[in-house]
Amino acid sequence: MTRQLAERPEDVPTVFAERFNTGDAEAVAEVYESGMVFVPEPGSPLTGQEAHAANERFLSLGLPITVRPRHVYSTGDIALLIVDWVIDGTGRDGRSVHIEGTATDVARRGQDGRWRYAIDNPFGVKPGIGGRQ
Repeated sequence: MTRQLAERPEDVPTVFAERFNTGDAEAVAEVYESGMVFVPEPGSPLTGQEAHAANERFLSLGLPITVRPRHVYSTGDIALLIVDWVIDGTGRDGRSVHIEGTATDVARRGQDGRWRYAIDNPFGVKPGIGGRQ
């Protein structure tokens, strides 16, 4: 059974991780609001189907993600989440995989009272190409 969407902003990363670790792309997509932005690499924000496809590339590694929320700052229906995360293990191709980052994410409470990612920036403050963020 898939966990319900977050009722509190600090629960969004945990809900995301639980869904990610099932490998179910549709369940993961539900953790995002429509019109969301996903930044799979610094300086490259994506929206719509491109964003979901980029997220699915992380899912396709077939490895679990571990999340450790560091800070959650909220006001009204919006929250900033700073989250340390790691994907670590042996990939389907037999190669060692280690990807980690500190996400700077924005979540928003929807009309249903549930919190979803509006902006998912998994590599946070890591400099982009040419130093762009």
